[in-house]
Amino acid sequence: MTEVFVGLGSNIHRYHHIASALDALQARFSSLRISPVYEAEAVGFVGDPFLNLVVGFDCELTPAELLVFLRQLELQHGRAANAVKFSARTLDIDILLFGDCCGEQLEGVSLPANLNLPSLVLPRAEILENAYVLKPLVDLAAEQCHPQSGRRFADHWQEMLLASPLCADQLYPVDFRWQGALISRA
Repeated sequence: MTEVFVGLGSNIHRYHHIASALDALQARFSSLRISPVYEAEAVGFVGDPFLNLVVGFDCELTPAELLVFLRQLELQHGRAANAVKFSARTLDIDILLFGDCCGEQLEGVSLPANLNLPSLVLPRAEILENAYVLKPLVDLAAEQCHPQSGRRFADHWQEMLLASPLCADQLYPVDFRWQGALISRA
C-alpha cells in the first residue's frame, strides 16, 4: 500500500460535488484523512470561488490506475472531458503525492484514450506554487518531506508565507459537513 495525497476542488455546486467525491473515495479506499476545507478565489480566470481540500489515503493501485479512477470520478460529476485548464469545475481531483514517486509516471503505460488523461508528473508542482494546495497538505502532513526537496511541508509553507504574506489571507476556512459530521470549521 502506498500513501497518497490528492487535492480536490470545485466551484460549481461546490458542497455537493466535494461531499459526493469524498463518498466515492471512501467507498474505494476506506479510511480517509481529510484536511480542513478552504474557499479560495479562482486562479487564471474570472469565476466563482473554489472549495479546496486535500485527502490522504492508502492505495494499492498504480499511479496510472489511480489517475484513471480519479478522471472517471470527475467525469461522473459532470466535468467536461475537454475542459480547458483555467475554467470552472464541478470537480477537479489532482494526485499531489504518490508515496515518494518523482517524475513522469505514465511513460510506457497504456491508458484509455477516451478519458483524455493529463500527464502525471509527481510530486505535483502546484504543491509549492499555490497556497490552496500547500496549506491543506500542511494541515495533514506538516512533518512529512517533499520527495524532491527533502524539506518538510511546514517549512515550505513558512517560505511561501515569507515570500507572499497575503497568501494565507486569501484562504478562508469554511464550515463543511460530510456524513452528518462537521469536518471543517470556519
